[in-house]
Amino acid sequence: MQGYHRRMMASPTAELERYNRELSILNTIAGALNRQADLRRALQATLAQVADLFGLETGWVWLMRDDPSAYLAAAQNLPRPFVDEPARMEGSCYCLDAFLAGEIDHDARVITCTRLKHIVALADGLRYHASIPLFAQGEGAQRRRLGVLNVASAEQRELTADDLRLLHTIGDMVGIAVERAQLFERSAELGALEERNRLAREIHDTLAQGLAAITMQLETADALMAGDKPAQARAAIRRALRLARANLEEARRSVLDLRAAPLEEHTLREALTALLQEHVAHWQIEAQFDGAEAQRPLPARVEVALYRIAQEALSNAARHAQARRVTLRLTITPDHAAMIIEDDGVGFDPSQLPPDRCGLIGMSERARLVGGSFDVRSSPGAGTRIEVKLPLDVADSRAHRR
Repeated sequence: MQGYHRRMMASPTAELERYNRELSILNTIAGALNRQADLRRALQATLAQVADLFGLETGWVWLMRDDPSAYLAAAQNLPRPFVDEPARMEGSCYCLDAFLAGEIDHDARVITCTRLKHIVALADGLRYHASIPLFAQGEGAQRRRLGVLNVASAEQRELTADDLRLLHTIGDMVGIAVERAQLFERSAELGALEERNRLAREIHDTLAQGLAAITMQLETADALMAGDKPAQARAAIRRALRLARANLEEARRSVLDLRAAPLEEHTLREALTALLQEHVAHWQIEAQFDGAEAQRPLPARVEVALYRIAQEALSNAARHAQARRVTLRLTITPDHAAMIIEDDGVGFDPSQLPPDRCGLIGMSERARLVGGSFDVRSSPGAGTRIEVKLPLDVADSRAHRR
């Protein structure tokens, strides 16, 4: 770029004006590529600027798929036959074949267009186009092929060294914009996948467990009605209704990515104590809690992860392990929060976990998402021990302040 400016300063007035115009167009192209969130519009603006700079009539951009095949990503002022019959722009052609074969990796080429030569009379005499290779950033063979930018004219023009340099610069700028857009798209896809996974965890931790508790209460009510105990049956039905309302509220909060309701008005220790008491009442098990109050507010993500993991572990202990006793220990240090949950249930072999038992996977995933560790130890007939350790310096440091 320094050499470019030295040449510019040494040039006569006409050359200086041309360089200034080129720099202005490069700046305009850079602005269009940076401003436009829509890649197609950004490419169309670039094509218009390139056509204007070189006095050309039309242009289009091919981008590569993973197969690899190419698709028309953008076009500017295409000849009428291509507009009326888009199928004419489908399939391979010489410039794409040359690009894939590595024949236009290092320079722009003027190519007699195999698409245009059949419709010269209908395309205002367009016959030739310059093909500019587009690559992702990298060195040598590490560069990923992104596509080809073509600009067309009716006459074969000899590209000067300055033309080639400018086209390469434009190609580099477009390549960066295309790669950035593709990365944004992949990030959005990963974000959507992460959101689906989050909802799956929340549905399992709220709806599935809540429905199990509601079902138990309704089955109890049914048995009481059969035993001619209507008053007790109505009490069980009322408990089921309360659970249903609470479950619906938790489902709403899950969809909105809000904190678990018990953590809104209570400390983590208070919420875990209440959770244990609920399991004692619903499942008739013994439970012990050991944990001091945190000396400072914890990050919200850590509190939610610990609460949901405890919720799942306690549910598993009661529903699957048939445990009679559960112990929960919570330890808070300046650097991390640790939780251990043990039960005296039937145990299992962690390596032989059925595929439909997603609870352990969800607990492990919750710990991983906040940079923590998750460990489960169990064997048939020997109960289960779950250990969770989460750092307190997670990115989401919003603490639940009371």
